[in-house]
Amino acid sequence: MKEKICVVTGASRGVGQGIALALGAQGATVYVTGRSRQEADSPLGGTVAATAAEVTARGGQGIAAYCDHGDTASVAALFERIRREQGHIDVLVNNAIALPDELTLVKPFWRKSLGELALIDVGMRSSYVSTWHAAPLLLESKGLVVFTSSFGGTCYMHGPAYGAGKAGTDKMAHDMAVDFKPHGVTAVSLWLGLVKTARTVAVCGAEPEKYGPAFKVAESPEFAGRVIAALYGDPQRQELTGTIQVAAELAKRYGVTDLDGRQPPSYRRALGNPPEFSAAVVE
Repeated sequence: MKEKICVVTGASRGVGQGIALALGAQGATVYVTGRSRQEADSPLGGTVAATAAEVTARGGQGIAAYCDHGDTASVAALFERIRREQGHIDVLVNNAIALPDELTLVKPFWRKSLGELALIDVGMRSSYVSTWHAAPLLLESKGLVVFTSSFGGTCYMHGPAYGAGKAGTDKMAHDMAVDFKPHGVTAVSLWLGLVKTARTVAVCGAEPEKYGPAFKVAESPEFAGRVIAALYGDPQRQELTGTIQVAAELAKRYGVTDLDGRQPPSYRRALGNPPEFSAAVVE
């Protein structure tokens, strides 16, 4: 990934932070986006600047890029900055998402607030906006677009707002791939397993039985970044464009391990197969 220009949205903490650090460890220049300027901005901590600094410490070049992905003008300014400074993008990781506080509560959707819908605005919609602005820069390098998603796109997970957001993201990745394919840009939706983010650790601390044995074999936040780097390095990656890929399965394909040297499990047998979308194109 040396000298490759990457953008990871929502990278102040959690999965986004892990992906940014993994790409930085392979020498990438990473634009770290998010809103958090101070540790106190989130109860989970983490800032854009801290992640960018750690990317640099890992051997890459971290660039802090403050951006509110719920604000289209802010997103436009981000990609205009990247156009001026770099002229292209090699890898765009659409990871930013607004996770409501009630997300993991076991309640029917009508007993949760309408705030659950925030994850569609900063999530599915924001990924569309970011990719729209990034597209001309991705065409310059025949780059890679990755949408972080999950098995929630096909099974019941956290309720209908979460499921709709993930399923919509999966289909969006497929349809964008159709438009990108003549230009050599690859677009993939990447299904992660259970990830040991600060949020997940906090939930399991309060409810140890919630994820059970799965927590012991959960993915590190950096695992997805290692998989994305391997996918980018695959000269045949266009064969996967428009598909949903399970991170744990791609890891086995490319011989990628997690930080502890093991390969996390795929939950395909337990949670279901990713959908295969029709190849038909109706103009």
